[in-house]
Amino acid sequence: MGFDVERFVGLVNEGLLCCICRDVLEDPLQAPCEHAYCSTCINGWLVHENCCPEDRRLLFSSQLKPPFRYMRNDLNRLSIRCQNIDAGCDIVCNLEFIQGHEEECGFVSVPCPSPGCTSMVPRRLLDDHLKQCEHRVKECPKGCGMPMLDDEDQGHSCVAELRTSLELLRSEMIVKLEDQKNEYELRLDAQRSHMVQKEGEIQTEVDELRAQVNRLMSNAKLLMEMLNERQKDIDRLEENRGEMMNLIQSLQEESCNTLKVTCIKCHRSDKVTVL
Repeated sequence: MGFDVERFVGLVNEGLLCCICRDVLEDPLQAPCEHAYCSTCINGWLVHENCCPEDRRLLFSSQLKPPFRYMRNDLNRLSIRCQNIDAGCDIVCNLEFIQGHEEECGFVSVPCPSPGCTSMVPRRLLDDHLKQCEHRVKECPKGCGMPMLDDEDQGHSCVAELRTSLELLRSEMIVKLEDQKNEYELRLDAQRSHMVQKEGEIQTEVDELRAQVNRLMSNAKLLMEMLNERQKDIDRLEENRGEMMNLIQSLQEESCNTLKVTCIKCHRSDKVTVL
């Protein structure tokens, strides 16, 4: 529902009225067709209908948007009387400030906070009422500081009240300590489980590293054996090379001491060693 037109000072533009309740727009929403409504009014309407109540065009709640800025400005500038005018409040202010005023208005009736009191008192008179309220709570006049009602003064025992308060405080402390103990035990169990899990993960990593080291050692051993074999092959090749060099040298020496002689008559050739 919107704001009652009668609360406003002066005439209100027709475009600022809700198309459903015909009061001044409160928390307004606007349809694509530019008709505006109070949010409560249009949301209640769309529960049973799916069209604009003004021109019957198809309308869904997802299409509703806040009104244009010029409309919001026009609404905020309207002068409105406090809703507690009948109680004596004569405040008139802009619509944008009325909610803040009414939340603090001294003419609005509020319940008395004293336990057991059912009186409704204007906010501006609440302090005076509390000073005289039969149900008001006060501190013990005997000095224990316990809150009490006026009619409890005669039967009040400071020692009994303090003992009761002490027992209550001790019970609360026991409950809190028990709760803290349970919480710490849960945390300790969680940390212990986490440590066991981490220990298992670390042990797994250590086992994997140990296996990798063993594989590397085996590979290194194989490589050393292969290197030794290759070295033996090289040594044999060097030995063979030496023998071949000696053989070549011997052949070269023999070649230098031997001449080929050919007979002029028969053309027969023979090798002759030169001594």
